[in-house]
Amino acid sequence: MPLSQIVGNLSVWASFPAFVLYYLFYSSFEFNNPEGRVSDTTTFLNAYDFIVIGAGSSGSVVANRLTEMSDSKVLLLEAGGDETIISDIPGVVHHLQRTNIDWSYKTVPQTGSCLAFKDNRCIWPRGKVLGGTSVLNYMVYARGNKQDYDQWEADGNPGWSYKDVLPYFIKSEDNRNPYIAANKEYHGTGGYLTVEEPTYKTPLLAAFIQAGVEMGYENVDCNAAQQTGFMVAQATGRRGTRCSTAKAFLRPIRKRPNLYISMRSLVHKIIIDSSTKQATAVRFEKGGQIYEVRANKEIIVSAGTVNSPQLLMLSGIGPKDHLNSLGIPLMADLPVGDNLQDHIALGGMVFTINKPFGVVEARYYSLSSLLNYTMHGTGPLASLGGTEGVAWVKTKYAPPGDWPDIQYHFVSATPASESGLFFRYNTNMKDNVWDNYYKPIINTDMWQLIPTLLRPKSRGTIRLASNDPYAVPVIDPKYFSNNEDLDVLIEGTKIALALSKTEAFQLLGTKFYDKIFPGCESHTPWTDAYWGCFIRHYSSAIYHMTGTCKMGPSTDATAVVDPQLRVHGIKGLRVVDCSIMPNVVSGNTNVPAIMIGEKASDMIKAEWLRRKMNAIDVDREEM
Repeated sequence: MPLSQIVGNLSVWASFPAFVLYYLFYSSFEFNNPEGRVSDTTTFLNAYDFIVIGAGSSGSVVANRLTEMSDSKVLLLEAGGDETIISDIPGVVHHLQRTNIDWSYKTVPQTGSCLAFKDNRCIWPRGKVLGGTSVLNYMVYARGNKQDYDQWEADGNPGWSYKDVLPYFIKSEDNRNPYIAANKEYHGTGGYLTVEEPTYKTPLLAAFIQAGVEMGYENVDCNAAQQTGFMVAQATGRRGTRCSTAKAFLRPIRKRPNLYISMRSLVHKIIIDSSTKQATAVRFEKGGQIYEVRANKEIIVSAGTVNSPQLLMLSGIGPKDHLNSLGIPLMADLPVGDNLQDHIALGGMVFTINKPFGVVEARYYSLSSLLNYTMHGTGPLASLGGTEGVAWVKTKYAPPGDWPDIQYHFVSATPASESGLFFRYNTNMKDNVWDNYYKPIINTDMWQLIPTLLRPKSRGTIRLASNDPYAVPVIDPKYFSNNEDLDVLIEGTKIALALSKTEAFQLLGTKFYDKIFPGCESHTPWTDAYWGCFIRHYSSAIYHMTGTCKMGPSTDATAVVDPQLRVHGIKGLRVVDCSIMPNVVSGNTNVPAIMIGEKASDMIKAEWLRRKMNAIDVDREEM
């Protein structure tokens, strides 16, 4: 069903005058804003020094930092267009999926997960827009765990320990929470990326934090010295609006004369010299015309965990047998598309309350709510799609120390809080599941806790469907192919249930919605077998796909790029995005993607500075 038809059914359009007011305010602000929107390049040079493919969470950073070298011309290619007015509003995030700013990917049918969704296929939103998935996500600012990065280094990637990457997190950050920004050891101010708490909170958030304390957890800044604990969500927000990486890193530098941004430009192939194995040019389509431009220095692929391996394989870099089967000439036999990881979660755990605190549609899209947001940048529309708090806890399976294995996203809304029409469309949920399970409690005051598996052992793959660059990649995450993943998530679910029984939540009349989930009727309720069935049915991806162009030394047969993020065996080509993660970090991945962009940019600049200095030394010797 087209999005326009769905939107046409929403009661929000009864408040259309408020949207007009907001549009007029926003347009005026953009016109006078020194960080206004970027211009689209329509004519191209024959060559640039650097070509960056993908303007997402990493690519936007790389383009920014490389243009700091004023003598280097940088072309940034993005398959999508610019952000929209609607995508700027945090509270409508769940309406952005499966629109024209989303690649709208689905997995292949799964046998052990996503069983509540049509054809057993999981929805995989990926940003097709300047700013990439930072435009579609729920804006949670989280860095991962110290031990994640120390493990990367221990696995043969020098320079990627926590002490090495922390300065890059700080470098990007402009934290506007005074009590957090005061901790200079872990936080920064003055960076491009604005970080602040959402301007709207419900009383449910205080209950969530207090419930964690009752269970023995501390209320801490989980992006600082200790990750285990409960916290108010920190967000990539700015004055009540979304702070995407395009807004943070591209708009402020849009007038640099050496930056060229081309939107709606789909890259078909990276041209590689078969004899020298040098990446020389990029072929892309824009407006129905094919262009081929050279890179004098490097090509940087920042297209994301799905599209980066897709592009490498289309260019002849990937598993030999797979490429041969598609008639693609082999340039490098590498395990591109393997090692796919994702944070899988239970998405359907709902708790009702007897207080009017939930984010229900009638409050969300009222005229007063829209005007409050337009005029003051607050109210429900300033919330992170209802996400108010996050927490990291340890199950009995977790290793010693501060390395939790479950993350919670605490949400003052649930699937039944949203329009049923939108919800079923966005998730592809089977009609009988919606009708039998969620429809009876639609628009009831509720909250939701989403237990998320942090370090999955299951591994999936990305493969090409054909050698056509327009063909959708074949995505097979193989969730729960390792049963240990399910065991950990079951424990996380039971801890979530215990949290709901604390005094803090019971004061709000909290009650677990204990209707048996469709498809799990044969299991004894509340046993591990039942929870496992529930999880396998309502398996929810959390946008954290990683690993498909794995970083590792040349001795690692599973690696695609080296610790400098250079593609093994190919000169002049790097991958810079979450696909390089050897193992997914223990938290949301948007901010680590930004860190990767920052660190890679310094690597690239340092290498070309060395080459320049070496060339000067050679010239002096010849004189």
